[in-house]
Amino acid sequence: MKNEMTEKELRRNGILLMLGASICFSTGGLFIKLIPWNPLAINGARNLIACLVILGYIRATRHKIKVNPTVLVGAFSMAGVTTAYSIANKLTTAGNTIILQYTAPIWIMVLTYLIFHRKPSRTGIISIAVVLAGILCFFFEGMSTGRWAGDLIALLSGVFYAGVFMLNSFEKGDALSSVFLGQLLCGIALTPLAARETDFSFPVLLCVFLLGAVQVGLAYIFFTTGTKLMDPLTASIINALEPILNPVLVAVFYGEKLGKMSLLGAAIVLCGILYYNLSEAVRGTQS
Repeated sequence: MKNEMTEKELRRNGILLMLGASICFSTGGLFIKLIPWNPLAINGARNLIACLVILGYIRATRHKIKVNPTVLVGAFSMAGVTTAYSIANKLTTAGNTIILQYTAPIWIMVLTYLIFHRKPSRTGIISIAVVLAGILCFFFEGMSTGRWAGDLIALLSGVFYAGVFMLNSFEKGDALSSVFLGQLLCGIALTPLAARETDFSFPVLLCVFLLGAVQVGLAYIFFTTGTKLMDPLTASIINALEPILNPVLVAVFYGEKLGKMSLLGAAIVLCGILYYNLSEAVRGTQS
């Protein structure tokens, strides 16, 4: 009975950690909107702060940082996803950005086929078709609003995000090392651009700090810890909170809302991704 209670407590803690991760991740759109800086300067500053947080976690867990070609490719992917995400948030709506980044599982299937020659399952093919239909809705509206470039960059962030998720698929891959090195790369290369900015008021600096420490650093720690304590089905359901909460926070505190076609595209993309995630999670629990 004692062991059973312990397992329940671990699962409960895992759920709380995943909820915390999703909430932290979802603040990204709002904070970036509230910071009146160039998106590259924002990304540099937030990554510099985040890599310090991750470094503290690495030291606390005594994780050895690895450096090899696979890890460096992962670091490039991490740098790419954070940079593209920051730029896209300034060029299109936060909702469009996070939903299009959330297409990462689709690009994982595409990259897996191109690199490992593994054909996607029937479920995967259906998901790809559904998500592509949703993406078309975003770009259809983007052509009329002038936000198509931001949507395209947001979609690119999803491709980079897929690369980050695939790190552990390679023998010499190490996700934590790649994340840290990618953040360090962006921090060193892009933070100096902040010297060109003029607004260093307390609210702006607070948003920059929270963006790095909470939205990236703390969120990643919660996520990596939480996924070890729960089944993939529950994790995938909780993870779907981020693309829903992100535009809600921006709408409430910034006043930015999705257009009708983007709302339709968001619903279609979320359905396609959730269908794939839940199907794969159920298949994993049955195998």
